[in-house]
Amino acid sequence: MIKLSNPIGVIVDSFRVGVSEGLRKAREVGADGVQIYAVSGEMDPANLSAARRKELRDELDSHGLRISALVGDLAGHGFQDKKENPWKVEKSKRILDLAVELGTNVVTTHIGIVPEDPGSEVYASMQAACEELSRYASSLNAFFAIETGPETSARLKSFLDTLSTNGVSVNFDPANMVMVTGDDPAQGVHTLRDYIVHTHAKDGIRLRETDPRNIYGALGYEPMDHGKLAEEGESGLYYREVPLGEGSVDWPAYLQALSDIGYKGYLTIEREVGDNPAADIAKAVQFLRQFK
Repeated sequence: MIKLSNPIGVIVDSFRVGVSEGLRKAREVGADGVQIYAVSGEMDPANLSAARRKELRDELDSHGLRISALVGDLAGHGFQDKKENPWKVEKSKRILDLAVELGTNVVTTHIGIVPEDPGSEVYASMQAACEELSRYASSLNAFFAIETGPETSARLKSFLDTLSTNGVSVNFDPANMVMVTGDDPAQGVHTLRDYIVHTHAKDGIRLRETDPRNIYGALGYEPMDHGKLAEEGESGLYYREVPLGEGSVDWPAYLQALSDIGYKGYLTIEREVGDNPAADIAKAVQFLRQFK
């Protein structure tokens, strides 16, 4: 059996109890680190005073935790809409600044589905925004990491290859791949090997093949279901997120692929649905520890 040395992380927000209580629960389940949403509320950089930032660092130290990454997903189809991009890029920079201050160099996000046509206006808008963020992240020795899933790993790599630095890289989520595009996570790891800086440990099942735009949306796209995006989570039309080890991700093959490329970063558990996320997360930690 494969033996991993990767640290295990937990998305604090998955506990649904706030940051401070979430940190306590992360320690209880045996996590090494945490990922925290930093887009609104108490963790919005604009709302986080210097005193609170120090207090947060002290809380992390008291629990023996590190931050694996911050989440900087600003929604609204990512960076597809050039009219919205100026404020989104600036806020993303502030989240990157906060990440570095809190001791991590990774911010994860969704940038919107990368179009098939590299000559399209939407592609150009996404590319311009990501180029600016890539340069800024690199100036901080940090990474703005795109979450896998909305498009195939091959298309995402082609997009990343157009940028001048690797400041925009990849947050690899194997569940999104099996649930949405049907991409093979192990092969995806090898395809994106030069860009993977963080991963999510999540599992799921694809119920029905569909255009990814019916799940994630896209600028100017009208979803099939009468203008409504597919319901997410356990009762969705197209996919079902399930506890770690109960879905379609081939964990031995996927983890072996990460080992093969020399990935040493976090395996950060994400649980977006379920009636008892704390129990599911605790089981997920134990599931990953069997590979250590």
